[in-house]
Amino acid sequence: MHSTMAKEKETKEKGLFVGLAWSCGDMKLLLTFLFFLCSLATIIQFHPYLTSVPHTTTLLSCLVPPTPEPTANSSSTSVATTPHPMKRDQMGPDSVFKRSFNPIGSAAYLFIQMSAYRGGTNTFAVIGLASKPLHVFAKPQFKCEWIDNPDNGNGSSVSADGYKILPDWGYGRVYTVVVVNCTFEKPVGLNSLGGQLVVHASTNGGGDRDVDSVESFVAIEEEPSSVNGSVFTAPPDYDYLYCGSPLYGNLSPQRIREWIVYHVKLFGRRAHFVIYDAGGIHAAVMDVLRPWIEFGAVTLHDIRDQERFDGYYHNQFLVVNDCLHRYRFNTKWMFFFDVDEFVYLEPGLTIDSLLKELEGYTQFTIEQMPMSNKICLADDKGKSWRMWGFEKLVYRDVKRGIRRDRKYAIQPRYAFATGVHMSQNIAGKSLHKTEGRIKYFHYHGTIANRREPCAEFSNTTELRFDRTPYMLDETLRRLAGSIKRFELKTIGDRLVHTRQ
Repeated sequence: MHSTMAKEKETKEKGLFVGLAWSCGDMKLLLTFLFFLCSLATIIQFHPYLTSVPHTTTLLSCLVPPTPEPTANSSSTSVATTPHPMKRDQMGPDSVFKRSFNPIGSAAYLFIQMSAYRGGTNTFAVIGLASKPLHVFAKPQFKCEWIDNPDNGNGSSVSADGYKILPDWGYGRVYTVVVVNCTFEKPVGLNSLGGQLVVHASTNGGGDRDVDSVESFVAIEEEPSSVNGSVFTAPPDYDYLYCGSPLYGNLSPQRIREWIVYHVKLFGRRAHFVIYDAGGIHAAVMDVLRPWIEFGAVTLHDIRDQERFDGYYHNQFLVVNDCLHRYRFNTKWMFFFDVDEFVYLEPGLTIDSLLKELEGYTQFTIEQMPMSNKICLADDKGKSWRMWGFEKLVYRDVKRGIRRDRKYAIQPRYAFATGVHMSQNIAGKSLHKTEGRIKYFHYHGTIANRREPCAEFSNTTELRFDRTPYMLDETLRRLAGSIKRFELKTIGDRLVHTRQ
């Protein structure tokens, strides 16, 4: 037994020796192979022909870390830049610390042009956005230059100071609305040569700059013989034109449907409606607008790109000023109100008779009738979903002692800039006492409600709801039948299946 155990021990020792010998041999082979590959890789790097072979390059990429390719911006040494000097805090009078702020770079654009239009033979309007802090804390300036087309003449030019108007009443955010009026001493661009209106915008110090920064841009470019001077004195295409505020959000197609047909009927065939899409014209709303676009009553502008520039209320002041100057020679009167507001004329008046009576005024404002957006008649319960909004929302807010917003209309040829509730930049008279002739019913919050609005029902003529007194007012409800018949007669039954 002892001899057997000795033999087994001897056998194990031999096996261990043999395994160790084989392991050392494998290690030598592996090291030799790796040395060969590394040598080959080193040789290939210095051989131009081999490094151009695709499969060799692939092999190298596995063995050697890739070397970054030089770029146009890369350099062996860092680019030398002059750092902005730091303004230090200082001790002021009465031991008060005067803190310093260090502006670096540009916070907002100097000017963002939306549009520019001729206002006559020698005057132009340039509409855009500009940095609000710049216009609040500095005095930026605009210079206007008209340059004749050098291809058809000698390229002569004439200059004038630009007069800026800030029509948004200080409501601007990062950007404020600026209308630049460029008026030259004599007519320009009427010599059939064509030309350009160039605007030179300067920061004029900017409050935090030691040097004046000037940027120049082409505001208008006119082709030869493209200007017809008679358009500025010719009778307009329309009697009335609606300028809409930017539409955004998840709008109700049914409410848009009701608003369009109501006002097409009110204003008549010599009226036109300009609508600005800031993201609210989704597919279902477009289905409502399309018949009226085809009918020739509506023009739609896509302005969704304006959301990049942070102005007041989707740049509402920018939009209404663009509309004013774009269409000022296309209409005699221009109306400004929203798509949740319904203009109403007292019995016995038509829009033609009223505006003839008011033609001696450049502007008149319209009184508001605020309506509940959720209280309906108890008799309509169970069938209200089939009724139109102004047909079933019949309770008017009668709280007293509140200053309510007004909307307005102007004769655009006598306006230089405009606002949301009125214009402060007109030539001529304004009328604000229009009660008993014209008013508008305001259904606030209904245009973006895709659900049935009737949430409360009442069978009384007067009530209080949410601490607000209301009174039954069926003025527009009585018109619903005639409005629906007008729609069917005008565009057929294309919209009868419109949903909330």
